[in-house]
Amino acid sequence: MSTKALEGRVFIITGGSKGFGLAIARDLVGQGARVGLVSRNQSGLDQAVNDLGGDAALGIAVNVASRTEITAAFAAFKSHFGRLDGLVNNAGMATPNTVENLVEEEVMMQVQTNFLGTVFCSQAAIPLLRGAENPCIVNISSASAYHYDEMCHLSIYAATKAAVERFTRDLRVELQPDGIGVTCIRPGGAWTSFADAWDGDAMDAGFTAWKDVGKYMDTGMEVDHVAEAVRYALLQPPGVAVDLLEIRPSTLTPKG
Repeated sequence: MSTKALEGRVFIITGGSKGFGLAIARDLVGQGARVGLVSRNQSGLDQAVNDLGGDAALGIAVNVASRTEITAAFAAFKSHFGRLDGLVNNAGMATPNTVENLVEEEVMMQVQTNFLGTVFCSQAAIPLLRGAENPCIVNISSASAYHYDEMCHLSIYAATKAAVERFTRDLRVELQPDGIGVTCIRPGGAWTSFADAWDGDAMDAGFTAWKDVGKYMDTGMEVDHVAEAVRYALLQPPGVAVDLLEIRPSTLTPKG
């Protein structure tokens, strides 16, 4: 008999093809769960599914800011796996810039992906989670929403993550009658490919300004640390939910 902690449970993970999302998927599959992965890039999803195993994972490319696409994809996940036990709203993006020079398209992409995506995915998941044995929604925020020591020039990213946290508080209250637990996880800096597509000059400007805000940086965690925090939240018994969990590096790292 299997003793895996999440044996048979099914979770949808947005932004699931890389970074935190893929690490979360690997951890949950390792605990016996099956996962539905969402991102914009089907080839990235296909690679993730291949790594996780086709029996344990299914990837569907959608725009999380499209309620129509998300609703259809979530219904397909539940039909494929036969159940749904939880949602991890992890999809997120950032484009650094000073407030004065913010580009409208980049502002809208961050608002749509980070905040509206969380709203629309939660809306699509709620009716599918009702009646599950121990359903849960986990929203991934960022230490940037609360602390000013990760990087400068991320005003819109930080603001959208702060909006996710406020939204999560209301969602928690609304879903209590349904027995759906709601958790917000606020990760600190970790080594990922999150910034790979950033404009080099804008990133350099953000880091230059950031060096003037104290001697040390808040980074150095691994993606697996965040995955373990998500697993901890999902392992709470029925009727109990982690409210807000912040996980951050605890050592002083000098800024280079």
